[in-house]
Amino acid sequence: MSGWDWFMSFIILWTFILLGLMLIGGYFMFRKFLKRLPKADGKSILDWQEHYINQALPLWGEDQRTLLNELVEPVPELFRDVAKEKIAGKISEIAIKENATTLTLDIMIRGYIIATPKRDHKFLIKKLTEKEIDLAPYEHLLDRNAESRKMNAQ
Repeated sequence: MSGWDWFMSFIILWTFILLGLMLIGGYFMFRKFLKRLPKADGKSILDWQEHYINQALPLWGEDQRTLLNELVEPVPELFRDVAKEKIAGKISEIAIKENATTLTLDIMIRGYIIATPKRDHKFLIKKLTEKEIDLAPYEHLLDRNAESRKMNAQ
């Protein structure tokens, strides 16, 4: 191959790499755009999340913030802030709907489990087990099907 053929091959490869990266970035931007679209009630998912956090802000003490930071440690740093906001929004929503006067460990754990995608429940279970939190009261919220199938296959 001559120098020109190598250069053209490099340009074609680089084109596909850039196209792939733009598609991946566009996918995540589109997901964020969909979450910003208003629903039938006039507020988007992110608007409600922000509303619940602002309403429950007085309930959040230093202990609860520290626990939230510990719970999102397994999340890659790039996505940690988004995960923290989503989990805090769900915890705040539960607290507001139950008219809680303080954020208890029970509310924090339920919000954490509900806000975490089912595919990540094995990491969630591992983190809660490390913190020595009894999962028995939350079994109905956990998706252990994938984990139990994995155990049965071994």
